[in-house]
Amino acid sequence: MKIGLLSDTHGYLDPAVFRHFESCDELWHAGDIGDSILDRLHAFRPVRAVFGNIDSRPLQTSLPEDLFFTCEGVHVWMTHIGGVPPNYNPRIKKILKSRTPPDIFICGHSHILRVKRDPGFNNMLYINPGAAGNHGFHAIKTLVRFTIDSGQIGNMEVIELGKRGALTPVE
Repeated sequence: MKIGLLSDTHGYLDPAVFRHFESCDELWHAGDIGDSILDRLHAFRPVRAVFGNIDSRPLQTSLPEDLFFTCEGVHVWMTHIGGVPPNYNPRIKKILKSRTPPDIFICGHSHILRVKRDPGFNNMLYINPGAAGNHGFHAIKTLVRFTIDSGQIGNMEVIELGKRGALTPVE
């Protein structure tokens, strides 16, 4: 299964997202979505999403704060505010210590792209796709694309959409 992962769109969906995620089976959004973005993504591909701290009350009531699921034998936990290994948010650290860590932990919020293993939690793969929107302090808009097949995570790709605030030309 091919996954397109994004976060922190803040109400702006770069048209290039659709081109880069054309081959994806599912899209995962790690919060701070903004109005109308989910409808556009759902019309394109199946979407799994969590709400972020800037999301409206309707989004917060329709989406979970934490999404735990299994995809192709890989256990995933997605939330918006997570921190970074080993300095997780206190809420996250408490949950990680209370259960078997997932194979993949996904969060957004920081607008900082980071993909790394955490040996402190069973070599869990930590993914923050950075920010795909125009709002925030990040310099470059980013996405992540990867595959999950029979319990294996592979083909991890970072996609740069260009500078924050710049409109990407439709090709």
